[in-house]
Amino acid sequence: MIRTPDQRIRVFVSSTLRELADERRAARAAIERMRLAPVMFELGARPHPPRELYRSYLEQSDVFVGIYGERYGWIAPGEEVSGLEDEYLLAPATMPKLIYIKEAENREDRLNNLIDRIRGDDTASYVSFATAEELAERVAGDLATMLAERFEGSRAPEEADAVSPLATKIPPPYTETLGRDADVAAVLDLLADDTVRLVTLVGPGGIGKSRLAIEVALRAAAVGDRDVAFILLEHVTDPGQVIPTIAAEFGVRDSGRGSIADDIGRALGDRRMLVVLDNFEQVLDAAPVLVALSEALPGTSFLVTSRARLRVRPEHVYDVPPLPLPDPTRAIHAGTALDSWAIRLFRDRARAANPAFDITEDNVAAVAGICAALDGVPLALELAAARIRVLTPSALLERLERRLPLLVASTRDLPDRQRTIETTIAWSAGLLEPAPRALLIRLGVFAGDFSLDAVEAVGAGLSADADTLSLLTELVDNSLVRPRELAAVPVFGLLATVREYALALLEASPDAAEVRRLHADHYTRLALEIAPKLQGRTQLSALARLGAERDNLRTAGRHLLEMGAVDMLSRVVWDLFLYWWIRGLMPEARAWMDAILATGVAVSDATRAIALGYSSWVSLWQQRGGVGPGPFEESVALFRSIGDRDSEALALGSLALAYLAEVPPELDRAEESGRASLSMLEGRMPTIESMAKVAIGRVFVVRGDVAQAARWFDEALEQAELIGDPFATTLAITNRAWMWIAQGAPRGDLFERNLVLATELGNVDGAAYALEGLIAISVLSGDIERAGVIAGAAESVRRLTGMGEQATIVTFEPFVASVLATAAAPAFEAARARGRMMTVHEATEYALGSAAGPTADTGATLETSSGARS
Repeated sequence: MIRTPDQRIRVFVSSTLRELADERRAARAAIERMRLAPVMFELGARPHPPRELYRSYLEQSDVFVGIYGERYGWIAPGEEVSGLEDEYLLAPATMPKLIYIKEAENREDRLNNLIDRIRGDDTASYVSFATAEELAERVAGDLATMLAERFEGSRAPEEADAVSPLATKIPPPYTETLGRDADVAAVLDLLADDTVRLVTLVGPGGIGKSRLAIEVALRAAAVGDRDVAFILLEHVTDPGQVIPTIAAEFGVRDSGRGSIADDIGRALGDRRMLVVLDNFEQVLDAAPVLVALSEALPGTSFLVTSRARLRVRPEHVYDVPPLPLPDPTRAIHAGTALDSWAIRLFRDRARAANPAFDITEDNVAAVAGICAALDGVPLALELAAARIRVLTPSALLERLERRLPLLVASTRDLPDRQRTIETTIAWSAGLLEPAPRALLIRLGVFAGDFSLDAVEAVGAGLSADADTLSLLTELVDNSLVRPRELAAVPVFGLLATVREYALALLEASPDAAEVRRLHADHYTRLALEIAPKLQGRTQLSALARLGAERDNLRTAGRHLLEMGAVDMLSRVVWDLFLYWWIRGLMPEARAWMDAILATGVAVSDATRAIALGYSSWVSLWQQRGGVGPGPFEESVALFRSIGDRDSEALALGSLALAYLAEVPPELDRAEESGRASLSMLEGRMPTIESMAKVAIGRVFVVRGDVAQAARWFDEALEQAELIGDPFATTLAITNRAWMWIAQGAPRGDLFERNLVLATELGNVDGAAYALEGLIAISVLSGDIERAGVIAGAAESVRRLTGMGEQATIVTFEPFVASVLATAAAPAFEAARARGRMMTVHEATEYALGSAAGPTADTGATLETSSGARS
């Protein structure tokens, strides 16, 4: 057809009129700038035209542009679908369809269903946008690209160039790309630098490398300053076929006058292009040839997706991250959950499986747990979301303990290597040489992040040809191990699904028992080395290291139990006494001792003393008085009988607290035990000495001798600060601050300092004590709302830590009672309800005045731990 100037190509624009008015104006302007004719009802037809009218308009149009936001549109009387959907259905099958989906949080279900059907329509291409300006750029770019492609295709063979830069169509994303705007922008910034010629998107299978590459290619094409070609290499396994495959995509034939790379160079010259090569990991040996090709094409940049780095000099690596998970320091609820891209992706894919699914207050915690269990990996989330057809989120989360059998695709259009997560991981592992693959299998023994020392310990004797560091580097380069820094120390980790895969292979191997022994030996040594550093100025770093290693320490403990090394396990558990206490994990320590006794293996007196000590300690703090002083007394006697003076001194301090918790308290015996503990330490353990002084001071509090109690607490605080021990400092501050209240000179700054230290220590129970002190300070200052909010937060922490009736010597409760007896009671209770919905982090921010705290409709998830404070 020959068109005259008045026969311009007509572009039919379909969208809701009022909701997307700005977007329609932007699209119209973009179409008119290209000298095309927009077909839009605001240009003459009625707002709600009958079907015959828009059928006529469609029949006279050449291109269909659909712009969709949140609304499904008006449904005319007697009709079953809106005009928006009817327009799409009536568009001829041969008409090019360009669909633009605006980023939205509250899209109507029927519009979601329509978009899902469009995604399955191979005659339509679609892309997301955020603003009207971005839409205009995309419409103009896509129309230009489409017209160029059709012009090239319409030319006679003898007229066509030898090269068609757009011979390869960018694969359409079958679903909306979520959570990758920052990544797309970062990659485009790299490619905008003319000195960057080769960018590799690196990451494990299922992380979304191809999806990111498609989005980068689409946006680069929309800009229009370069040609873009997308070349799939998933079926190319011979490195020697990479360059011929590229040549074939561009229609370049072997001239016989040198290499095919030279032929490509002569054909393309310095044409400005972006060439995307997808799935390069199976042809890594072709990387040097690719570099040579880039030198022959000075105007061309290459974007490569690969599970492994190419390891060539021009390469710029972009590690594709998982989707962001919810902030664990914030309460999560249905209204804010979709701020996490991982949760949004899960929601959208779950809706595709079950249109009735939505995020609610009842299931939001389970959905967040699913996303965390799957590390925010998009493919894993998509496969898990498909199970929402038959499982609730809570049931799905429960079954994720064994992830791989659950994560199987029901769709048939995924590549074979991505039909299950297990196949995806096996594909990557299959590309490894035997030695690094053997190390990967051994790494399955780790239950969390691990250090290089730990890798060397479990990889001992694995390869005569390469050291462990080289093998580990190979795994990092192949995206099977993730490196990161912890307090400036390099640590490594596996995605949960990769760990499960490796562990299954390890358990089936003859080396399993030996690897578990090596793992247990390493972490036993590590725990015993770190334990002395839990006192003094090294306390925070020791806590951080033990916290990072906690999952591996637990695994090592199970290995020691299996091997019958119960006395060694009990020694480790006892030496980490301060860790369990500070981090509120005393019940876990007692559980280890119960497990030791349940083995039936004969135990030493030391192990029995430790078991008695932990069991009595937890009982003491879970209910007033606990099991009484008897078990503590037996523990002291056993430590004395084996000559372990330091352990005896620690047990005597615990015994003093047990005497104080009796009803009525045995004050003389409590003071005697505290002083005996103090005299035995003789400066060897200043942290424990400070704690013993606190115990003695508490005796004087109960006696009513506030001045003497304050003196002991001041001595304890001075000693704690002298040695730079944060935890001992918080114990002394808490008790001294209450004495200031008793002396009529309240010091809120001390409770605030205590709260800061407790937060740094990760001592949730200590934070609760600080909050309780601030309740009293707020009541005394007349700030009833503040008192109520903090009371609610402290109450929630106490409930979730498992703490029952406390053996406390001072309490905030009379201050609360004084408020409830006044007209301010309703305001206090309303504020307390707000506080109950705070996490520990949010409560700390509120109490310290750096945040206003959550609003009344904020959902609640509190960090949990359990423990006690002397």
